[in-house]
Amino acid sequence: MNRLSPAKRTQIIASLCEGASVNSTSRITGASKVTILKLLEDVGPVCLAFQRAALVDLPCKRVQVDEIWSFVGAKERNVPRDARGRGRGDVWIWAAIDAETKLVPCWHVGARDADAAHLFIEDLASRIANRFQLTTDGYKLYLTAVDNTFGSAIDYAMLVKVYGSPPGGVAGASTRYSPGPLLEVAKWPVTGNPDPDHISTSFIERQNLTMRMNVRRLTRLTNAFSKKIENHRHALSLHYLYYNFCRSHETLTKARGGIKTTPAMAAGVARRVWTVADIVRLLESEER
Repeated sequence: MNRLSPAKRTQIIASLCEGASVNSTSRITGASKVTILKLLEDVGPVCLAFQRAALVDLPCKRVQVDEIWSFVGAKERNVPRDARGRGRGDVWIWAAIDAETKLVPCWHVGARDADAAHLFIEDLASRIANRFQLTTDGYKLYLTAVDNTFGSAIDYAMLVKVYGSPPGGVAGASTRYSPGPLLEVAKWPVTGNPDPDHISTSFIERQNLTMRMNVRRLTRLTNAFSKKIENHRHALSLHYLYYNFCRSHETLTKARGGIKTTPAMAAGVARRVWTVADIVRLLESEER
């Protein structure tokens, strides 16, 4: 069987990591869609396994979490009744970020239900070595998941934002993907002694934007959405490896006097900025 050269693999993965669609990547690199998707299927599990092993005993102090909507195959309302529950429809991405290092220590792809909340929070707990402050939005399932997982071992607060109706009370094209006017922001301490100055979800909300901009299948109002739940997960595993290890962060770089710094470097799990070629070498080491 023919195998892509490391240079071609690097070109394809770099294109996907910078937000190009599979079709665009095919036109840019000359590789077929089948080849690109096969490479994604190969590299995704490797990225996930590496991060699960590397992102442990983290010194995170302030963690923010959120969940972001996406879909596979079709939006939930458009999925035929007999096809529901088979990996099609609405899919939620649960993600955490360390406010200090900007590292994403864990994420979960699945439903927006109690089981998903518990799996995600339990995974977060397995990553961090010390007591920390956690901020979530007002989604009530976090309360039980956090209490069952951490008890009183963390400082936990909710940030609840209350929005008004859009002008005129009707959501139009200009307001469909934006909330109405912000009426109130309430900070609710739940467990421990969270610092009010750090009860925030700003960093995870900004990471959600980064994810949508760099994972083409998450871009709204396009036909680049995922057709298979497996590829959805592979694309996110690749994205987070690239974000954590390869992409230098502007704020972190400025703080270190202009030395390019990734979230993984700031968290002490990497010594240098990775390149896409490093991701390819990681894949090749698993294939040997």
